[in-house]
Amino acid sequence: MTRRIYISAAHKSSGKTTVSIGLCAALRERGLTVQPFKKGPDFIDPLWLTEASGRACHNLDFHTMSTAEIMACFARVSEGADIAVIEGNKGLFDGMALDGSNSNAALAHHLAAPVVLVINAQGINRGIAPLVIGYRHFDPALPIAGIILNRVGGPRHEAKLRNVLKTFTDVPVLGAIWDSATVGITERHLGLIPSGEHEGAGGAIGRLMQAVKDNVDIDAILATEQSALVLPEIVAPKSATADVRIGIPRDAAFSFYYPGDLEALAAGGAELVFFDALHDARLPEVDGLFIGGGFPETQAAALGANSGMRKSIRDAIEAGLPVYAECGGLMYLCRTLSWRGQTYPMVGALAADSVTEEKPVGHGYVNLRPTGTHPWWSARQGSDQPAIPAHEFHYSHLTNVAPDTVYAYKVARGHGIDGKNDGIVYKNVLAGYTHLRDVQASAWTGRFLAFVRQQRQAARAPVTTTSCRCCAPSRAGAPCDARP
Repeated sequence: MTRRIYISAAHKSSGKTTVSIGLCAALRERGLTVQPFKKGPDFIDPLWLTEASGRACHNLDFHTMSTAEIMACFARVSEGADIAVIEGNKGLFDGMALDGSNSNAALAHHLAAPVVLVINAQGINRGIAPLVIGYRHFDPALPIAGIILNRVGGPRHEAKLRNVLKTFTDVPVLGAIWDSATVGITERHLGLIPSGEHEGAGGAIGRLMQAVKDNVDIDAILATEQSALVLPEIVAPKSATADVRIGIPRDAAFSFYYPGDLEALAAGGAELVFFDALHDARLPEVDGLFIGGGFPETQAAALGANSGMRKSIRDAIEAGLPVYAECGGLMYLCRTLSWRGQTYPMVGALAADSVTEEKPVGHGYVNLRPTGTHPWWSARQGSDQPAIPAHEFHYSHLTNVAPDTVYAYKVARGHGIDGKNDGIVYKNVLAGYTHLRDVQASAWTGRFLAFVRQQRQAARAPVTTTSCRCCAPSRAGAPCDARP
């Protein structure tokens, strides 16, 4: 059975991500197979955890997944790993539900995972005792294996904190990391800078690994008591023979892709054709296009300068190429992208302009209801039908949106494009701010692939002709040119 450890904190920005990254790298250096997981819908932290561990980090999210799905995902993905490192989000007991049923503590219970609590010790000394006591006794059944003190002021501060915790609590200290500008990763927008954008990501991970090795008792973490965990039987997904090519930009501008979604596309018969929207001259030969999220505003100059790629995508869209774009992909398909006083040309397929602000526009969980104009998802009839669970986090909004714009979704919860609608539909394009995830409640990849096949078949269908006494042969179904 795979060992498990849950890295949580008292609140966000405590350092649990940097500790998790360093721990994954340190365990990997020991020759262990490390499988990372991230609670919630986040894309950025998993990119770093993937880089540090060498295995794709998967998300465990109560909003989009049932508990049964979470357990099945954990069983399947952690198979063959020596240890699973699960990084929480926000604080240990934080969650949307008052009863804590979707909190980090709840997930740790489901996974029978001992918790390591990362505490930001900056500006605290004796007060750490009631904090830890409160966390320890708020849920006595939750196993807190120990504490890692982060942002410690120095040797005297560390000694005082250790003495306080030893005197007043029964929770062991597993490590103490001193405050240092060299230990950390620059944050931007809603979290860390993605590893694909970070210059010297490998060096940053190496520094975090060394900080954990030097200051954390890794052997004690590996020795944490593991409760029995009954997981569902692992069912290998059925894979279809690849018969469609799906283009996917994966570069410094577009990097927000769930591993499970890419796996589902491949299992559904898609050959994934990755390309670089910043540097490649044109779109590769594909049957469909999936443009994920990211931070295109930080790469806007390079995206705008690559006129060949922009024209190639615009021409393909005008010719009917099926495209699904999320958030950053939506911004890229607009006419322009503006950020920090500069405006750059984008693909220009959508009649709208994107403007990135310094404060978030949409941030959090989303519930969507498809309209009758969704290109590949039938509208659900009746208000009693469950909405599609998803999420959004964007600092941009659209301006100069054409008044006749058609939308694929009504937003029951969240912001989307204008607080009411999301998912612009143009020709065979669906582009919105919402990030879908291929799970039971929103199994989008199969629908999208079926639409791609349908459109390809229609494009390849032979042109049949008909003729009448008054006009030349024309496409079947076209109106006659005769006049009264």
